[in-house]
Amino acid sequence: MVKKIGDGVYYVGAIDWDRELFDELIPLPNGTTYNAYIVKGEKIALIDTVDPAKKEEFYNNLEKLDIKNIDYVISNHAEQDHSGLIKEVVEKYGAKVVTNKKCAELLHTHVHVSKEDIIEVTDGEELDLGGKTLKFYLTPWVHWPETMVTYLKEEKILFSCDLFGSHYATSDIEQEGDDVLIEMAKRYYAEIMMPFRNHVIKNIEKIEKIEIGKIAPSHGPVYTKPEKIIKEYKKWAGNETKKEVIILYVSMHESVKKMVEYVMEGLMEKGVRVKLHNVVKSDIGEIAIDLVEASTVVVGTPMVLGGMHPKIAGVVYLMNALRPKTKYIGILGSYGWGGRFIEELKGMIKNVKAEIVGEVVVKGLITKEEYEKLDELIENISKLN
Repeated sequence: MVKKIGDGVYYVGAIDWDRELFDELIPLPNGTTYNAYIVKGEKIALIDTVDPAKKEEFYNNLEKLDIKNIDYVISNHAEQDHSGLIKEVVEKYGAKVVTNKKCAELLHTHVHVSKEDIIEVTDGEELDLGGKTLKFYLTPWVHWPETMVTYLKEEKILFSCDLFGSHYATSDIEQEGDDVLIEMAKRYYAEIMMPFRNHVIKNIEKIEKIEIGKIAPSHGPVYTKPEKIIKEYKKWAGNETKKEVIILYVSMHESVKKMVEYVMEGLMEKGVRVKLHNVVKSDIGEIAIDLVEASTVVVGTPMVLGGMHPKIAGVVYLMNALRPKTKYIGILGSYGWGGRFIEELKGMIKNVKAEIVGEVVVKGLITKEEYEKLDELIENISKLN
């Protein structure tokens, strides 16, 4: 699909309606897009390429625009869903690759772009296409160390790479930012950007100094009202949390389930918003979304062979990697004969700078007396911010 998004600026990316998994990890309930853009001045620049799986669609788009040569291909990010066709584009269209020093190193190792074909640029440097001017801003750690964004000065379009992106296959290439798109962007933020939220805030402060008319990310729709997604990102990446409890649990023989249901009901009766995830059945993307702003997480697990349940271990590992701004953690557990599964759990969440506000661990099925400990945990959590 080709779509004009500005004077001399065209979307030439590919829509992947059927992709179900990204990085062999992230579920894609709405597919994704791989966005590439042509900027025509006296010279022609291509902003990124697409995943090699969609090369036919990409090259068809260039043919529709009657592109016979490309002077520059701008690489904002070396990950292969952006850079996978750069070497081919260089060979096919005679382009030079324009990117920063760190990205140049990764392009050489990841997709074998020759160093002789790369022009390195620095932060704030400009490239004159003749009637169109591209300016480059280094934005490291959103989400790789070499990431940068490219700004088209005349059209005020920010090609933001993964920043502000969304895994969202849609024929509506340009959108203002309705509820569906914002939710897709939040999911993307949760899965991709949340571990780097401090870097996200710093780089947003950097690009906010630019007058931005549109944001054209590398995945998902182009934003025609960029202030909406910028506002949401500042909220998600900021330090404020919502008084909300996310419960993540697995139950094998009803004991953990009974504990979880009791805590959930008790918190709801006290007016606390609760979201429940049986991690055996839950989409990890939905879990990640819920972790973005919640102040409190309660983890419930049975013991399995002396350790925590492997399904909980996987989610706890992910939570530790995502580094949400969670302030408080509660722990529920049930064991059969012994083991150090609670210590194991605590050891896996060290990147989450949260206070442990209570543990209720029982042998076998919870007893009437042990429900009093749950009442104490409910009370403690209900008083938290």
